Amino acid sequence: MKNNAVLYKILRPGLTIAFKLFFHPVIVHKEYIPSQGAGVIAGNHKHALDPILVDASTKRVIHTLAKKDLHDGPFGWFFRWMGTIPVDLKAERNRDALQAAIANLQEGELINVSPEAKRNYTNELLLPFKPGAVVMAGRTGCKITPYAITGDYKFRSKNLKIVFGEPLDVSGMSVEEANCLLFQKVRELLQGESVSQG
Repeated sequence: MKNNAVLYKILRPGLTIAFKLFFHPVIVHKEYIPSQGAGVIAGNHKHALDPILVDASTKRVIHTLAKKDLHDGPFGWFFRWMGTIPVDLKAERNRDALQAAIANLQEGELINVSPEAKRNYTNELLLPFKPGAVVMAGRTGCKITPYAITGDYKFRSKNLKIVFGEPLDVSGMSVEEANCLLFQKVRELLQGESVSQG
């Protein structure tokens, strides 16, 4: 069932302005986000505010996959009306979340996915990717726009940055091949930022 994200559409302009004024993020190659039509946006996950940074990179509505615990809590109504799609991180498969995301893509919407499935607290550049993002793209025929987030969420941050890569066409690829390609592209974006900051 398509989520209309009513509250998101109301609050989004003000939240975006406040977010940018507070954190001063640098947004690179936002033109790679589709200006119309369906698209999957996928990248690394380092902080709870990552989805807001992705949202602030475009004027389009983005439906983010978020952990089910948020939907089941006392503020579940808020996340539902913000257009997020619940994902059970403890489940081996998330069929309902996948179907909900595909329904939105079939309506020409954007979906934001963190293939790592959880925040990365390790010293590794990336956690292994789950295949949800590439499955969504494969089943709907849309492209995947990879991104890499680096820096710190601090007041007037001097290094918070999100870099988008060219959209990937994974049609005709196996799930494994497509997932490896997405992982490689996100890793390359992160490594590129590490080199530029070093």
